[in-house]
Amino acid sequence: MNALHKNGVSVDVGARLKALRHDRKVSMRTLAKQSGLSANALSMIERGLTSPSVSTLSKLAGALEVPITAFFRQLPDQKKVVLSQEGERIQLQQICASWESLGSEKFTGPIDAYKLAMDEGGSSGPYPITHSGSEFIYVSSGQLQCVIDEQIYPLKAGDSLLFEACLGHSWSNPGPGAAVAIILSAAFEADERPAEYHLSPGS
Repeated sequence: MNALHKNGVSVDVGARLKALRHDRKVSMRTLAKQSGLSANALSMIERGLTSPSVSTLSKLAGALEVPITAFFRQLPDQKKVVLSQEGERIQLQQICASWESLGSEKFTGPIDAYKLAMDEGGSSGPYPITHSGSEFIYVSSGQLQCVIDEQIYPLKAGDSLLFEACLGHSWSNPGPGAAVAIILSAAFEADERPAEYHLSPGS
């Protein structure tokens, strides 16, 4: 089965790839050409006969012009009250960072909540990020250097930052050691998922 199991949560990557391709009206042959993969390899992924590597997902994300986390997005029934328990959350491991959903994919309201763990030297990517709504960052351990509208804000454990997300923003971990932060985005447009903007395939 072409599904990733993260702490007991199963995500069907092949079905997500097929849905993303159909949503964008991209044929398998076109996607194969744009991603540098064979049509046969794409067919096997979509049918659940093989599991793609992170490198393959990065190529597909680039060709479809979506963040790599789009392949892991679930569409569960949304609720007005969501209990998010440790050991039952969706996680995505990247090169220098890991992202863990805190249940917002199941919530009816416009809030994106997740935990970010970033290795020393990791970053949110080479370019500033902008989206609608507001953003809140709370550093629970380590240090993060946040840049908001070209202004640098060094954050240590216990510090927080609240800002309008339309301002270009990014962050990195200058060290020493790993950093962990809780990040909340709220009041954004209905078709946005801010968490996906902050995790580039090279993070």
